Amino acid sequence: MERGGPEVGRGCGGRGIIHGFELLEKFGFHEWGFDYVLLDFLGDVVCGGFGLPIARDMCQKVIVVGANDLQSLYVANNVCSAVEYFRKLGGNVGVAGMVVNKDDGTGEAAAFAKAVGIPVLSSIPADDDIRRKSANYEIVGIPGGRWAPLFEELAQNVADAPPVHPTPLTQDGLLSLFSSEENSRNVVLQPASQADMRGKPVAVRPSLEVVYDDA
Repeated sequence: MERGGPEVGRGCGGRGIIHGFELLEKFGFHEWGFDYVLLDFLGDVVCGGFGLPIARDMCQKVIVVGANDLQSLYVANNVCSAVEYFRKLGGNVGVAGMVVNKDDGTGEAAAFAKAVGIPVLSSIPADDDIRRKSANYEIVGIPGGRWAPLFEELAQNVADAPPVHPTPLTQDGLLSLFSSEENSRNVVLQPASQADMRGKPVAVRPSLEVVYDDA
């Protein structure tokens, strides 16, 4: 099942997640006879609503999905941080692993997974056939189809992978996964002038600051 939020501009997405879980509990979610229940929703756990399943032990394991870009790996790292934070408070949720989406072969996502200590459950290639099927709301992994073995392996890995303790990266550690040319670490920033910040020439006036000489 997939949980969304309210209409755009009309509420908090995290509140939508909370409401969804409250509704599932009302329907007797914990007494259902399913072997597996997968809940898919978009969001960063800096919002309390999105972190609810982890905070309240409403799931057994978390699967992070990311690509070889800094933005999605930043979110994945936040999820790992949240898992460890709530474990220290007595929680039992762990991270089962990572799914690399739109994998272009550059390897940053796999390097991230190795650095934080979680397995790569599957790598979904950046293939145009998958993109078109997804855009047309078609099922990609139809049994017997081209992508069936990939998603069968993913399903098995999701079922078998135990929840583990990740080791979240620092911001510098996250940036180190990328070359300096990609994240501009070698760029020296120049402070903005008053004219830059105000967008017009600035008249220089005598300062009223009192400066005391060292005694």
